[in-house]
Amino acid sequence: MTHFPEQLALTAKETLDETINCLTSHIPLSTKGAYDAQSLFQILVRAASKGDTIENTARELKDCPGSNNIRYHLSKINDFNQLESQLNLALKSRMPKGLKKKTSSGY
Repeated sequence: MTHFPEQLALTAKETLDETINCLTSHIPLSTKGAYDAQSLFQILVRAASKGDTIENTARELKDCPGSNNIRYHLSKINDFNQLESQLNLALKSRMPKGLKKKTSSGY
């Protein structure tokens, strides 16, 4: 008989932490001042997951950059093809080893 741990799924916090770790390790986002890339990604991921605005999310969180600060850093991204490649690599890095890539024929 197979024994499964009581918790099979990640919690919301674990999912958020893993997502932010993945993003920060694959997408360089240089910042200056009191806040780092991890802080910016935390707000962006929270806003996206809730379908909320950057402004509302930044206002809800304590000790985080303001929405203008976040938008300033986002405005520095000018190569969206490179960003897409970085995001794809980030996703690919978290693929379970047991999953195989499908070929164009689907096999």
